Amino acid sequence: MKSEDKILSFLSTKEMSTVEELTINLGFSRQYIHKLLDRLISKEMVEKNGRIPHVYYRISDNSKQQEIPKIKLENERFLNDHFLLVQAMGTMLQGIEAMQYWCVIQDLDFNKTADEYIATRKKYLNYLNNDGFINGLQKMQSTKGIKEIGVDHLFYLDFYAIERFGKTRLGTLMHYAKQGQNKSLMKIIVSEIKYRIANFIDEHQIEAIVYVPPTIKRTVQIMDYFEKYLGITLPQIKVKKIRNSIVIPQKALSKLVERIENAKKTFYVGENISYQKVLILDDAVGSGATINEIALKIKNAGLAKEVYGLAVTGSFKGFDIISEI
Repeated sequence: MKSEDKILSFLSTKEMSTVEELTINLGFSRQYIHKLLDRLISKEMVEKNGRIPHVYYRISDNSKQQEIPKIKLENERFLNDHFLLVQAMGTMLQGIEAMQYWCVIQDLDFNKTADEYIATRKKYLNYLNNDGFINGLQKMQSTKGIKEIGVDHLFYLDFYAIERFGKTRLGTLMHYAKQGQNKSLMKIIVSEIKYRIANFIDEHQIEAIVYVPPTIKRTVQIMDYFEKYLGITLPQIKVKKIRNSIVIPQKALSKLVERIENAKKTFYVGENISYQKVLILDDAVGSGATINEIALKIKNAGLAKEVYGLAVTGSFKGFDIISEI
C-alpha cells in the first residue's frame, strides 16, 4: 500500500486526526506526514481544519463527490457569479463546486437542479431596476402597521434569500461575516459592493450618510467595517443606539408594531447640520422599521429634505404580494 493510501485508510476510520496521531500510528516522520498531507490536500482528497496549534485533517468531501457533468459555458458562468455556500466545517464553495456539493448532500440530480436554480435566481433578478438595485419602497408602503413613511426611497443590493435554495451569494456572505465576525468575508463583501454604492451616491447626488448602528455588541461590527473600508468621504450624521438593561435586537421581535416601537425609542439623532439628500446605509432590511424610524427622526430634526435608504440585503417577504397586484 502506498504511503498516501495508508493516510487515507487511517483517516477513513476517524472523523478527524492530527499529525501526531498519524505519526504514531503510521510510523512515518512528522516531516514526511506533512509532505504527504500537502500532496493529498492539493489533490482535494484531504481537508485541513483549524489553526496552529490545533490543526486537524479529515477525508475531503470532494473526494466523495460524483464527477461533475458538463454544462453550458453560460450556465457555468452564471453559477460562478451567483451560487455560493459554506460547508458545515467552514469551507466556502462557489459555482459548479458548490452546486455539486449541494446536489450530493440533497441527493439531487446535478443538471436538473442547476437548471432549476438558474431559472429561480433569474426570476428574482428581474426585480433589479435598470441601475441594478431592488426598489423596496412599494413593499414598505403596502406593509400594514407602518403608519408614517419617513424614507423617500428604499433600495436593496440583493435579496437575502430566495425560495428553495435559501440565502443568495450576498446573503450567505453577510450571514457568516456577521455571525462569525469574520473580517476576511467582510473584505469580500466590501469588494463586491463598494463601487455599486459609490455609483448610487453619485447618481442620486447624496450629500451625507448615516450608518445604522448595531444593536448586539460584537468585537467586530460589520457596519463599523463598512464605515472604515467602503471609502465614502461624505459628511456623516451620527445616530446613536440607546442601550437599556436588556438589549432587544430587531430580528428577535416577531410583531411589526414591536419593531417600530423598538426603533422609535432606541435611536437618537443629535446632529444640527441640514442637507438636501441623505443616505441611510444598513446591512440588512426586514420590515424596514429601523431605516424608516431613523429617516423620520432625521426629517423631524430638519436634517434632510429627502432621505434614501440602502441595504446590502433585504427580505423578499412582501414582494410576492406586490407581484400579484
